[in-house]
Amino acid sequence: MLSAATRLFAEKGFDRTSVQEIVDAAGVTKGAMYHYFASKDDLLAEVYERILRMQMTRLEEIAASEGPVADRLGRAAADVVVSTIANLDDATIFFRSMHQLSAAKQREVRADRRRYHELFRSLITEGQREGVFAARVPADLVVDFYFGSVHHLSTWYRADGALTPDEIGAHYARLLLDALRPAPAHP
Repeated sequence: MLSAATRLFAEKGFDRTSVQEIVDAAGVTKGAMYHYFASKDDLLAEVYERILRMQMTRLEEIAASEGPVADRLGRAAADVVVSTIANLDDATIFFRSMHQLSAAKQREVRADRRRYHELFRSLITEGQREGVFAARVPADLVVDFYFGSVHHLSTWYRADGALTPDEIGAHYARLLLDALRPAPAHP
């Protein structure tokens, strides 16, 4: 059902896709859909939430792992790029349509995304406390800037482009780590 909804949302747009079209494409009844999802809003939110759950699990593993904070942040930064590209249609549909969700559903999704961003930010603040990362820019702004660029992937990424998702993830991670590097001490 989710893949049928995703395909239809991509083709027609969230607002122009009816519940009937979704259930017809999925080969289920409306009753079956409503057994799992209370509304079309819930379907759209689930498209994004399943990506976010997967990314959160991976981020929790990376953040809790051993090793220098710069290595952990680099892995986390690359992972969110690679996993977003792997689910680019879902992420694109969601970001284009999120404003059409009910206010309550928007708050729910934003709260889940905020938990992800807070864990990501905690790696930056850990590095800032240790002196590994410069503190000249507040960690909140670093996170907003970084995820703005990740959310922008759908406007330019092409599967047949010159770089693989792993290469793009590595470049994004390097850009983030380079921006956080403390300025060299002047004699």
